[in-house]
Amino acid sequence: MNTQALYVDLDRGPYVDLLGAANCWGVERDAKTYAGPGPVVAHPPCGPWGSLRKFCTKQDPECGPRAVEQVRAFGGVLEHPQGSLLWRRCGLPRPFRSVPTFAPREWSLSVQQVDWGHPTVKPTWLLFVGVDPRSLPPMPPPGTPTHCLSGSAKPGDRGYTGRPVLWSRDAHLTPPAFARWLVDAASSAKG
Repeated sequence: MNTQALYVDLDRGPYVDLLGAANCWGVERDAKTYAGPGPVVAHPPCGPWGSLRKFCTKQDPECGPRAVEQVRAFGGVLEHPQGSLLWRRCGLPRPFRSVPTFAPREWSLSVQQVDWGHPTVKPTWLLFVGVDPRSLPPMPPPGTPTHCLSGSAKPGDRGYTGRPVLWSRDAHLTPPAFARWLVDAASSAKG
C-alpha cells in the first residue's frame, strides 16, 4: 500500500517529488475524502488550532479532526505545531520529548523542524499511529536556525536575534529531509 500525503501544498511542498502526484492530496483533491487503505502523512491546516486561531478565517477547522480520524484508521503520522489545541480536542496522548523505547499503538513526539533543515526552530508535535518507535528512521543531530519568523522579534525586543525574517507564506513549508523522514515513518505503520 502506498503512503499518502494529506493536506499538503502540492505546488511548493516536497511531497509530490517524494510520492508522486497520485499519492498527494491538497486543496484541489480534497484530503478529507481520503478513505484508505494506505498509511498517511497528514499536515492539516494549523490556523484553527494554534495560538493565533482567532485571526484564522480562511482555513477549514474540520480538517484537523478529520486528519486525526484518518491517521487512526489507516496508520501513519500527523504533524502540527507545538501546543496545538487539536491534541486536547481529539484526546491525543501527551508528546514524549525523545523517542521512547516502547509505546502504545497511538503516541506523540515533540520535535524541532530545524533539525531537518527548516530555517526556524519550528517546534512541532507528531502523532504516530501503528508506528513502532524502534522502526523510526534515525533522528537527525540538532540544527541551528538561520531565520526568525515574521513579526516575532525586532531590534530592541527581548530575545532579538538579528537573523533574517522568514515570512509566513514560506514558514509552513516542510523541509524535504523532514518530509522524507515522515514518509519513512508512516510507511512502517501497521494498520
